[in-house]
Amino acid sequence: MSTYFSDASFKFLRGLARHNDREWFQAHKGDYEAHVRGPFLRLLTDLQPALLQVSEHYRAEPKGNGGSLFRIHRDTRFANDKSPYKNWQGARLFHARSKQVEAPAFYLHLQPGHCFVAAGVWHPQPDTLRRIRHFIVDNPGSWKAAAHGTAFRKRFDLDDDEMLTRMPRGFPDDFEFALDLRRKNFAAFRSLDDATMTGPRLLKTLETDLAALAPFVDYLCAALDLEF
Repeated sequence: MSTYFSDASFKFLRGLARHNDREWFQAHKGDYEAHVRGPFLRLLTDLQPALLQVSEHYRAEPKGNGGSLFRIHRDTRFANDKSPYKNWQGARLFHARSKQVEAPAFYLHLQPGHCFVAAGVWHPQPDTLRRIRHFIVDNPGSWKAAAHGTAFRKRFDLDDDEMLTRMPRGFPDDFEFALDLRRKNFAAFRSLDDATMTGPRLLKTLETDLAALAPFVDYLCAALDLEF
């Protein structure tokens, strides 16, 4: 079994968090390529067979630009924080139609002490959010199986960070999954400790997680009339 990340990966990201400027990054760009970006691209390549088993409509593209890996550079145009770099590295395993329509995705996150695997829709547009909520109301039984099954909830948490304070207009207050209708994000995640990220079983762990997240993503795809 192969390893991807190492203590050097986390050392670079911790250093970037402390020295978030272009001069430091350029001086340590070789470490970024060798210990973060390169291993992440290799991991994405190795995840392709497992992802194909999950869904033929999802892609793990290990491209330098325009693929699954997010840029390490921050978009600071409209941000108060003008730090030029992210202190984490993430990758999105995306739906083949995601450039045409908003679609759920799988996500991998590398950050010292805050690594995780996730799936779902994050900060969806109002129409996407409305469609998901209506689909849950119309299909509560399959939502219960996809998002609240015992095995699923033992392994994953649902994102509760951003919630409406009251039921969205037009939805029943007494609905079985009223809390879910108040969500602004429909995402499930599982934290991964640093030892897992640097260990030899990372690929196998992520393969298991992708398969376990598949019914949740399948449900969201159905809500948005997307193939899975």
